[in-house]
Amino acid sequence: MFYRALRAVLSLVTRMFLRPVVEGADRVPAHGPVILAINHLAVIDSFVVPMMLSRKVAFLAKAEYFEGRSPRGRMTAVLFRALGAIPVQRDNSRAALASLEVAGAVLDKGGAFAIHPEGTRSLDGKLHRGRTGVAQLALEHKALVVPVAVIGTDKVQPTGKKMPRPHRITVRFGEPLDFSRYDGMANSLPIRRAVTDEVMYSILELSGQEYVDSYHKRPNAA
Repeated sequence: MFYRALRAVLSLVTRMFLRPVVEGADRVPAHGPVILAINHLAVIDSFVVPMMLSRKVAFLAKAEYFEGRSPRGRMTAVLFRALGAIPVQRDNSRAALASLEVAGAVLDKGGAFAIHPEGTRSLDGKLHRGRTGVAQLALEHKALVVPVAVIGTDKVQPTGKKMPRPHRITVRFGEPLDFSRYDGMANSLPIRRAVTDEVMYSILELSGQEYVDSYHKRPNAA
């Protein structure tokens, strides 16, 4: 009850601060396992999209956000939990596998889970090739995939800026994608690639971004 009330307050504040234009929110199924596949322009994307929906949406957040012992740290943990964040360790060799396991547990309970198929935030504003984790989740857990495009969040929180600033954004939800035709084929790499590419093309149509058929790498990446 407390988290639900806090989430309602956070949603109201988010809408007042960002004055979002929300399109197609009614396309997100009210029940059953669903994956929200979102493009990634700013750190706040994972927080903004769930605030646009009445349905609770889970997403991953770094475990250290939940481990603070100071009053500020404890408040941060409370806020993240109210938003639907699930702590996950990202600094070990099993991080990717652990992330998929956490997401799968949410979907198996009929929940909604948000994921950024690009894997990391786009620093050039372009939509980059998606990683196949989204396809693996959809196929293994028989979940619908709703493509989502966020527009303008990079103006709210430009690269290198920690504090967000007011700026109108747009959040567009696409039609749910059903991949049940591939039931039993989750272990096929070509199928996972095909599913991922279909998801990314749907996001592209919603966002209007330029597409780059390569994984995004940060400037200091090897």
